[in-house]
Amino acid sequence: MSKLKISSFSLSLDGYGAGTDQGLQNPLGTHGPELFEWFFRTQMWQRMHGKEGGEAGVDNRMAEQSFVNIGAWILGRNMFGPVRGPWPDDSWKGWWGEEPPYHVPVFVLTHHARRPIVMKGGTEFRFVTEGIHAALEQAKAAAGEQDIRLGGGVATIRQYLNARLIDELHLVVRPVLLGAGEHLLNGINMRALGYACAETIPGERATHVILRKVA
Repeated sequence: MSKLKISSFSLSLDGYGAGTDQGLQNPLGTHGPELFEWFFRTQMWQRMHGKEGGEAGVDNRMAEQSFVNIGAWILGRNMFGPVRGPWPDDSWKGWWGEEPPYHVPVFVLTHHARRPIVMKGGTEFRFVTEGIHAALEQAKAAAGEQDIRLGGGVATIRQYLNARLIDELHLVVRPVLLGAGEHLLNGINMRALGYACAETIPGERATHVILRKVA
């Protein structure tokens, strides 16, 4: 049966999933790139940018696995881009160029309707204005028997967590301190929501923590 999963979501040691002052020139926020140093060194990252090389260790294997059996994605609007409020036009098509890395339907949560965008490589951005449950139902229909990956950002993940809709979380904990930003689990009682730590896997530059809903 299809599952809703968080995969390869980077987190600082003090619990932040993004830095402060995010924007067009600084999409990950202040010190945010430090969260992704584990990913930037992998073979997978290099391949995604048409390059060779990179490291082939545990971090790379976990990154590769995060794309396996994914039939649809869900993104919050902030993950799609820095545009706020009503869409001024159709010019913004995401951070990723003409061929985004998704290659499946991507459901973007927004308060403002917009026509779907078909991109190269099989990615289609579909905009959902009816909330998180509607986005999940549409993603399930698109994914079929495959899983759905919830890409973020932090606020969107928190909404799905509080609704107990996420089946599994793969958090990549980096040994860095952001000090401020968007905190993932502040005020959320994961144990009370029925989640438990299923696995911990040391990587080269991060620790991979798998949480699953068990109750």
